[in-house]
Amino acid sequence: MSSMQPIAPKASLTEQVTTMIRAAIVAGEMAPGQHYSAIGISEKLGVSRTPVREALQLLEKEGIVTVAKNRGVRVNQISLEDIVEVFQLRLAIEPPAAARGVINATDDDRARLAQLHKQLLQVGHTGDGRATLEADREFHLYLLGLANNKKLDGVVGELRNLVLAHGQTTIPYARSAQELAGDREEIMAAILAQDAPAAATAVREHIMRTAQMLIRSICSRTEGMEAQPFLDRLNDLIS
Repeated sequence: MSSMQPIAPKASLTEQVTTMIRAAIVAGEMAPGQHYSAIGISEKLGVSRTPVREALQLLEKEGIVTVAKNRGVRVNQISLEDIVEVFQLRLAIEPPAAARGVINATDDDRARLAQLHKQLLQVGHTGDGRATLEADREFHLYLLGLANNKKLDGVVGELRNLVLAHGQTTIPYARSAQELAGDREEIMAAILAQDAPAAATAVREHIMRTAQMLIRSICSRTEGMEAQPFLDRLNDLIS
């Protein structure tokens, strides 16, 4: 099923359109370097051009696309160098934010995280890589949101979005959707145990594993590109 399906208008049409376009990029239905027209996108989604233009402006601010006058929109190709820098930042800021989130979490928050984790596992069993990545994103952003730092929420969201399309390349080349979903067990255990240091460690190890698999996956399919120099740089900001 195509990600670019007509959608029913709701409270925030622009947000829905943004989600749909991002999903199409993750699914590979909108490929890096290709140009797409706002009119064509609006027709596929069954909406006017206004929410499409607004969605594309938001995605351009995130660095995911480039909007060119009279040429439509182009999905940006993020370089491996960019990916390394994104993960360097994630390794620096997400573990302490996760620790703070565990400290701040209420019983209701822990119950919600357990529910999101269960949903992530259920989606993972379906083998749907794109849906698993989206469920993963929801779980992590909820946890990090408990740190109560809106600036951090925005930064982390943008960093994750920048590599979201490339994240699809780790499935199935490096791991299955089920394996991706199961890579949260230690994080969830730390949350339920209310162990902030353990949560920080688990999040850091998870981010590192994801970065390593993504880098190796890209390099394995790019002739002449060695993964090790990029892997060696991941710890640069925190070592």
